[in-house]
Amino acid sequence: MAQSTSQTDHRKSPVMRVTQYDQVSSSLIAVVLALIVAVLWLSIVWFTNRLPQTENEVALEMVDLAGGAEDGSPDEELLVESPEDPVDDPSQIDTPTEENQVEEMLDSVVELSDKATQQVQQQMQTDLTNSGKVGSAAGTGKRALGFGPGKKGLPREQRWFIKFSDRGSIIDYASQLDYFKIELGALLRNGKMVYLSNVSSEKPTSRTATSGEDEKRLYMTWQGGERRTSDLSLFKKAGYDVTGAILFHFYPKEAENRLLLLEKKYRDKKFDEIRRTYFTVRGNRGSYDFEVTRQTYFR
Repeated sequence: MAQSTSQTDHRKSPVMRVTQYDQVSSSLIAVVLALIVAVLWLSIVWFTNRLPQTENEVALEMVDLAGGAEDGSPDEELLVESPEDPVDDPSQIDTPTEENQVEEMLDSVVELSDKATQQVQQQMQTDLTNSGKVGSAAGTGKRALGFGPGKKGLPREQRWFIKFSDRGSIIDYASQLDYFKIELGALLRNGKMVYLSNVSSEKPTSRTATSGEDEKRLYMTWQGGERRTSDLSLFKKAGYDVTGAILFHFYPKEAENRLLLLEKKYRDKKFDEIRRTYFTVRGNRGSYDFEVTRQTYFR
């Protein structure tokens, strides 16, 4: 018994301690976890700060096809026949919804506004030819529709409506005009045309012409809004009092192509199916773009 007790006393008690292998492995695990956290954080920063991907827009080529008389014939007659088959029971006829009635009313107001503008241009006897980009300023009244050999639909200058915001200052409005390289024009009572460009500068660039016979650019005239008074102020800053004159916006080819592309991308409709396209200007100072807000179509 004495020998057994002596052997028990000389045994070492078990001790738990961290080995060098445990230290190295735990350090490696900590480094790996830190790298994972860093990669996740960098990925979040990259996703939140990356620039939006730009679409590769395909340029559209504007081709004006020949055929038909754009303003019709003075001795033509309209065919007033219903496209629907005759129905004995009136209750079977589909009645238009309230929404369609409102849209048709708005289109009627726009058509009346177009006719009023055309009458004013005829009275002023402008020299701007309508063989290029103007509307039917001196036509016989035929709409660009029908079943004849000519092209159907409306030309872009008659179906486009562009709205500049009334809330911004005149400085912002002038910056928008210069950004799109839109040139202002005023037809005076003596028949002369005054052009104005670089309107955001202290001294806008001005030039005059005896007539607009050689003008081939797309131009717009005011149909409403408060920005017409801003054009008068810009002309006044350049030293011209154009009160009572007809004011124009002349669009360069680049802006016209941009409008055409946006019109096509909005609902991917054919141009001859579109009745009206309404644009507005969006963006901040130094970077602007057009945006389609609404379209109406031929039924």
